[in-house]
Amino acid sequence: MQKQNLQQVMNWMKNDPEISSRIEYWHTIEEKPPRTSPFPDTLDNRLKQALMQRGISEMYIHQAEALQKSGSEGRNTVAVTPTASGKTLCYNLPVLQSILQDKESRALYLFPTKALAQDQKSEMNELIADMGEDIRSYTYDGDTDAGIRQVIRKAGHVVMTNPDMLHSAVLPHHTKWVSLFENLKYIVIDEIHTYRGVFGSHTANVIRRLKRIAEYYGSSPVFICTSATIANPRELAESLTGSPFHLIDENGAPRGRKHFVFYNPPVVHEALNIRKGAVSEVNALASRFLKENIQTIVFARSRVTVEVILTHLQELVKKELGPKTIQGYRGGYLPKQRREIEHGLRTGDVMGVVSTNALELGVDIGQLQVCLMTGYPGSVASAWQQAGRAGRRQDESLIVMVANSTPVDQYMIQQPSFFLEQNPESARIDPDNLIILVDHVKCAAFELPFQEGETFDGVDIQEVLDYLSEEQVLHQRGHKWYWMNDAFPAHGVSLRSASQENVVIIDQTQTGSAKVIGEMDRFSAMTLLHDNAVYLHQGIQYQVRELDWEEKKAYVEEVEVEYYTDANLAVDLKVLEEDRKSEHPSFTTAFGDVMVNAKATVFKKIKMTTFENVGSGPIHLPEEELHTNACWISFPEETVKEFGRNSLEQALIGCANVLRHTAPIHVMCDRSDLHVVPQMKATHSERPTIFLYDRYPGGVGLSSAVHKDIKNILNDCRKLIRSCPCTSGCPSCVGSDLNLDEEAKRLSLRLIRILEEEQQIEAEA
Repeated sequence: MQKQNLQQVMNWMKNDPEISSRIEYWHTIEEKPPRTSPFPDTLDNRLKQALMQRGISEMYIHQAEALQKSGSEGRNTVAVTPTASGKTLCYNLPVLQSILQDKESRALYLFPTKALAQDQKSEMNELIADMGEDIRSYTYDGDTDAGIRQVIRKAGHVVMTNPDMLHSAVLPHHTKWVSLFENLKYIVIDEIHTYRGVFGSHTANVIRRLKRIAEYYGSSPVFICTSATIANPRELAESLTGSPFHLIDENGAPRGRKHFVFYNPPVVHEALNIRKGAVSEVNALASRFLKENIQTIVFARSRVTVEVILTHLQELVKKELGPKTIQGYRGGYLPKQRREIEHGLRTGDVMGVVSTNALELGVDIGQLQVCLMTGYPGSVASAWQQAGRAGRRQDESLIVMVANSTPVDQYMIQQPSFFLEQNPESARIDPDNLIILVDHVKCAAFELPFQEGETFDGVDIQEVLDYLSEEQVLHQRGHKWYWMNDAFPAHGVSLRSASQENVVIIDQTQTGSAKVIGEMDRFSAMTLLHDNAVYLHQGIQYQVRELDWEEKKAYVEEVEVEYYTDANLAVDLKVLEEDRKSEHPSFTTAFGDVMVNAKATVFKKIKMTTFENVGSGPIHLPEEELHTNACWISFPEETVKEFGRNSLEQALIGCANVLRHTAPIHVMCDRSDLHVVPQMKATHSERPTIFLYDRYPGGVGLSSAVHKDIKNILNDCRKLIRSCPCTSGCPSCVGSDLNLDEEAKRLSLRLIRILEEEQQIEAEA
């Protein structure tokens, strides 16, 4: 019945003139049968019987390959297959097989979220129960009861945790975990594409410490990693663990027929190319699907948007379905409530769910038929993860991406080939970022003293040890370096920031109570935590009531507003050292070390739906200094003469705005991680220059990746501007900070064409 309803709704979308006019592209991915392999003779009979009890009589080819490589051959593997393709068995089978063969065998599982660890524990325990074996699998996180912790440390065959807990609660207390480390056979890292930027760089160092402790106890574990589709899974796994990997990317799971629809709301302001809000379009589409009894998931990027859509949908379908059949799902919901919603989705009692990306990762929510995305999720990998939530069990499914007016959304919706035909995103990390490395050398020295000549998983740290000795953090005695401070180093190191001086964020929503909800490096705090800023944390909106700069504390309260804030930074950028440089006739590209002096001056309130400026205010904060990496494009005096000074300034600002949106897509980072600064007269060369710099001390490899891929990024900048239907420029392409009568769009395109043509001539030469 539902299948028939879905067909009818798709016919309505294609044939209704109003709806069909908004469909930019309809892409159908045909169904694919499963490719399987029989159980190998080496698979333990108890495991085979348990799988058959669950209706599994053969393995998908990627599961069989994982069992062969990780189990029989003992090689590190990284499996890259779509959502709901049975990746869990890629690691559960080798792990359970090893425990069945040797009851002393242990495994450590790392998940990026607590919810995912809980879900995987349930799946593992069901399989163990079907085998009838005494194998103990536990989650170990901040919610774990103190009474159970000792049992887990002594007798847990499989310990499931997250990088933060491993960093601060397991490794510093390794002497309590002797039975785990002495018998550690496998380390499983799930969803490795989430470990990128600063968090990934920190996690790579946590794994260096983990390997060092495992080696101390005489074990040499095999790594099993899984990932969503990214451009560089093997490279990321190897950077994260410092070990060689075998890539498994042949997916054997079946796939139902999928329809991917690129949907663009109608234009409501032609001159500025502002479109009708994505939220109202999503509400209209979702209510139609739900009224036809089609199980639907709606993704939104913030907690506020989730609640707005949820309230509207419950109102729209309460007569037909009743409000309880539509549920929200996001950070802030209690675990019990989440489990009930997940169960309701699996049984069909819950017809619709509106979620932040909390449901993007592999929590089992059964079979849904439609996925609606409120705007582009921010990366191709995320979009495919969300799309994978519909049609999980071979059935036909529909995915609709509804665009916002933002430049990236408009580019994605009007250039579907970029999304469908390639995966441009590579996850970047830099484990050797000096600030991050020094922090983890301190943590590692606390755990075990360093010996003379010892490397940190292949990295020469002699200079770091000498520096820490001079600072009286370590003490050299004989041929060893010992931790000598009373403080506990891991507590002072946040895996989410590269700065050592963080601003603590304190929630004062509840009268008479205050709780710490996070922390942020000082440089970011200038633009994101100034007085009256709207700060998003786990999808919840907070307003900053006070930023105490001296005490490094930001006091926030929960709010629900229809705008976000964006701060203006007055930036003075000096080039300290050029590492790489390419000369072209009309421009120069380079990469190197820079010093950024920045002062937040004013903030703007920007309306979420139309991106209009609806207010502003001053920021009173001192100047901050940041030593980081940058890449830059400079233009000679001839280009200034060719354009004219005012016109070139317009072109620089327009190009910088487009780069602000396109470059993060290519290097798979958040827009706030990579800053773009146009300067008409750069300090080091006195030339017009566009700088792109990592907004983290020491850099984490983002601007370096931009420098290497600048040709493709510029190509996408040109496509984005050209595909925008505005006449002289608008907020959806070259930005709103321009005198648009000056034909900023044409000037920006002209500047990009110069950059592209010269690179093309050189490539052909």
